[in-house]
Amino acid sequence: MNTGPKLVVIDTGLGAATYEQSKGALGQFHTNLAASGIDSKAVDTVIISHFHGDHINGLIGADNKPAFPNAEIMVPAVEWKYWMDDANMSSAPEGLVKGTHANSRRVFGALGNKVTQYEAGKEIAPGITAVATPGHTPGHTSYLISSGPATVMAQVDVTAGPALLFARNPEYQPFFDMDGPQAVATRRKLYDMAAAEKMIIQGFHFPFPAHGYIEKDGTGYRLIPLAWNPTI
Repeated sequence: MNTGPKLVVIDTGLGAATYEQSKGALGQFHTNLAASGIDSKAVDTVIISHFHGDHINGLIGADNKPAFPNAEIMVPAVEWKYWMDDANMSSAPEGLVKGTHANSRRVFGALGNKVTQYEAGKEIAPGITAVATPGHTPGHTSYLISSGPATVMAQVDVTAGPALLFARNPEYQPFFDMDGPQAVATRRKLYDMAAAEKMIIQGFHFPFPAHGYIEKDGTGYRLIPLAWNPTI
């Protein structure tokens, strides 16, 4: 997002190492950024929503050096506190949670742990307000992005994986939502608001074109995709 004074990135994908290991099948964020004519050195701010690897690994290159060398890295304070706590790490169950602790320390350690922590409910960059949407992770954050009269809610991983399945069935509790009941409550609260306000919503795991309007549908919700425009 080009806010005028700032060039802002929200989340960074799986990163260059995954891109190389998968021979380009995964981790395409940085190649797509370059294809769009955006130099990562020109990015002023990188906002992180939560600490799963498909959102933070692109902060560093395959050489473990900062991928956005001139950017301020902003992270949710709640998320940082949870994943960087030694007691939480030692008691974490094996699998995704334990792995996320280790990976978070690997990635942010490569950056010298130089981050700016932010609180939800505040404008953290011009036109970008952080919205607390916990459940997927303790500090998972979404963003209300405003430009003039237009607004978009970037929900990030309020529904993840096969995201529309969990939109249609918001009571489902997939293994990658750390607090299932809280994730369900978050989904219903956010989608009820988006439906009532007829707000465009964008999801990182929605199928192409990845944004549209949420409508209530029985006991769940459905996404009405917006028409894709190939021009900028």
